[in-house]
Amino acid sequence: MKAFFNTLLRFSSSWTGTIVIVLGLIFFVAQAFTIPSRSMVGTLYEGDFLFVKKFSYGIPIPRIPWIELPVFPDFKGNGHVIEGARPERGDIVVFIPPHVEKTYFVKRVFATGGDEVLFTPSGLYLHPKEGNDYVREHFGDRQILEMGGKLFALDPFAAIHHGINTDEGSSAFLEMVQRYTGALIANRSPYDYTQNDRAIAMEPRIKNGQIGYFYKQIPEDESFMIGDNRNNSEDSRFWGSVGYKNIIGQPWFIYFSMNLTGSLEADAPNNPKQRYSVRWERMFKGMDSIEEQARARKSNSIDQEYSKQ
Repeated sequence: MKAFFNTLLRFSSSWTGTIVIVLGLIFFVAQAFTIPSRSMVGTLYEGDFLFVKKFSYGIPIPRIPWIELPVFPDFKGNGHVIEGARPERGDIVVFIPPHVEKTYFVKRVFATGGDEVLFTPSGLYLHPKEGNDYVREHFGDRQILEMGGKLFALDPFAAIHHGINTDEGSSAFLEMVQRYTGALIANRSPYDYTQNDRAIAMEPRIKNGQIGYFYKQIPEDESFMIGDNRNNSEDSRFWGSVGYKNIIGQPWFIYFSMNLTGSLEADAPNNPKQRYSVRWERMFKGMDSIEEQARARKSNSIDQEYSKQ
């Protein structure tokens, strides 16, 4: 046994052993990821550098870093070496979106297979597959909309995930209306999403001659991904739900964070000194701590607004 451990130690100390160990960690345990946009602002910010926990939902098929080439074929057809639990509503998930093959996105799960979603000018409503009684029991404190005998709860996870907001950007609802009508005027399908022709992935429902809301029932084994920065997020409302085979994992912890040129919270667009400044308060924080920071910011904001009255 001692000889075995000595051999293992020598192997791990060699260049070959080091590469094998590092690749093993990247393939099966954790992989570095950078938040590139403001779609999750309120919870995760552009300039957050984090590790993705790759065993959250099973073990995804390993991919060679940077070129994202699968190491071996998807024999099971589910994108995973070892199948695991599916993402749940409210989870923050790292995944490969359906319209870009080699890029990782991060969003929050709003709905899962069998759920129904309405998107109105007031926001996103959820009717879970468990039915009306589930809505009454779990989302009774949220605004409820009845449609076709079904109860839909307005943004049911905003009460516990305080980074969810509608503070920034233009209305995503208006953007969807414009994309839909623009596609019809251009005589093309409003549902075929490409990098050149931005589309939508929800069905418009007409009310009084205008689009009153958009509707989507989520296919089985898929997740409807939405950015916490509701009005500044390109997400499943536009390019569709995400299958389990495209799920990579969950954010684990932030190992570095800095303000970028577009960081509004630090006034970086107007104050060059704030650009690339380090956010020390976010360093080495797991998702529970990040969610707690979001809760504290929201509480402070409410207190400030109250004191002005």
